[in-house]
Amino acid sequence: MKAVVEAWLEQAINQLKSQGVIPDAFAAKANVTHTKEKAHGDFATNAALMLAKPAGKPPREVAQLIVDLLGERAEIDKMEIAGPGFINFFLSQAAATQIINQVIEQKGQFGHSNVGEGKSVQVEFVSANPTGPLHIGHGRGAVVGDCLSRLLDATGWQVSKEFYYNDAGQQINNLANSVQARCKGFGPDSDDWQDDWYQGDYIQDVANDYLAKKTVDAADKHVTAKGDADDLQAIREFAVAYLRREQDLDLKAFEVDFDVYFLESSLYENGDIEKTVDALVKAGHTYEKEGALWLKTTDYGDDKDRVMRKTDGGYTYFLPDVAYHVTKWNRGFGRVVNEFGADHHSTVDRVRAGLQALDIGIPKGWPEVVLHQMVTVMRGDKEVKLGKRQGGYLTLRDIIDEVGKDATRYFLAARRSNSQMTFDLELAASQTNENPVYYIQYAHARICSAFRKAAELGKPFDQALGLKHLDKLTLEEETGLMDKMSQFPDLVKVAAANLEPHVIAHYLRELAAELHGYYQIGQNDESARWIVADAEMSQARLTLIDAVRQVFVNGLELLGVSAPESM
Repeated sequence: MKAVVEAWLEQAINQLKSQGVIPDAFAAKANVTHTKEKAHGDFATNAALMLAKPAGKPPREVAQLIVDLLGERAEIDKMEIAGPGFINFFLSQAAATQIINQVIEQKGQFGHSNVGEGKSVQVEFVSANPTGPLHIGHGRGAVVGDCLSRLLDATGWQVSKEFYYNDAGQQINNLANSVQARCKGFGPDSDDWQDDWYQGDYIQDVANDYLAKKTVDAADKHVTAKGDADDLQAIREFAVAYLRREQDLDLKAFEVDFDVYFLESSLYENGDIEKTVDALVKAGHTYEKEGALWLKTTDYGDDKDRVMRKTDGGYTYFLPDVAYHVTKWNRGFGRVVNEFGADHHSTVDRVRAGLQALDIGIPKGWPEVVLHQMVTVMRGDKEVKLGKRQGGYLTLRDIIDEVGKDATRYFLAARRSNSQMTFDLELAASQTNENPVYYIQYAHARICSAFRKAAELGKPFDQALGLKHLDKLTLEEETGLMDKMSQFPDLVKVAAANLEPHVIAHYLRELAAELHGYYQIGQNDESARWIVADAEMSQARLTLIDAVRQVFVNGLELLGVSAPESM
């Protein structure tokens, strides 16, 4: 109905143009929104306020002209001019119930659209260094990135999910040295131990398996250990494969998968980094100073120029990132979304500067970047400390084992990604209405229970009969649920456009509140129960809650959370 109202307004605006009330050249589109309060109707538009200036008339006068042009409509009970010139639309009961038919007809596709028109988009996320298991910060990136991929897919984009393995550089050297030290029998307490080596107990596990000549099967890497404690390169290859496998298992437990695993080491092997350096030098955006090669990032808004190649010949961290993004562009991804931790903030501008300096057609602001803030994990009133290099390491898998995949995913998706969050393990594990994921899943399970109860009472769900009698759904709670369902498609578009999956999490909690409220009135008033003596009323109500059930399924799917039928 929102689209219908928008079409009516467009027609009315065209009529005002033909009447000379507003200029033909005026091209703005009227905005139609769902109202927040039922007293203001189902939809509202600011069209009159937008048209007042070009029409040279007061907004309320323009609003009256629009209302007159729209006239009486079967789908509208009344139109009301409010405030400075807003027009509120109150749907007829028949029009309000159309959403039930739409949900039932579209099923799992309800809420989906073709905004992306099948265009390609790459979403890179997690991209953790293979130096340790994934922690809750990686988990937040995994959830946000995976949910973004689901939202973009639901809005018509062809999505490719990519994990970038930083399997080169100093951190990998530190990893190899840490494992070698353990292989040789000394650890963090030894005088020979370096401060930047990894100290977690998992390093000893890697060393033990290396010495035992075990084989590791990671997503796309298979390595058998040599067992030679003096072969640092062999240790490096085994350790990277070992920890990649651990990350694979973490992600599998989280139900996150990828289409492409890209290795940083391949950029060196294929000469992509040298090609990028040569291209930047050729473009005239570099200079040498004190034995180092610098990029003129100040030409692109940076506060100072940045070193690309150090005096020892090694590359700084952002140069491989530039080369990596060139491969994305060359692979045909006109749109790229990167989901990173907030500590990558300064890197983003430098990489974009490097891409602009190459002058190969990459637009400004490419790639798009979503940054997530850190997560503080609490158990009761005590913080659970996390850190790759320290002992007592709490992995993402540990958290999933403690509170479950669904709760972990929901909690990490439910806050705006650029806001810091506290993950309360005790709340996430609780089975109370204070736990939002439990509250939502219980709403879905409650609906499924109602269908089982109807069958037990000899009144099994009859959708065909229910659809014939939707006019019986006149309770405020019933119309409220219909209105809430009608908001879902627009919210999916908004969440995808703004790259904000938390919008869906909030919506589902509000829908659950509406559903539980609808159930509760039946506990106080038998005539308002879902299953009553009147068969037509019962089937109409069961049809309504079946549509609500489908919206729960669709919304939870966008978050990667299950919809249990019993709890």
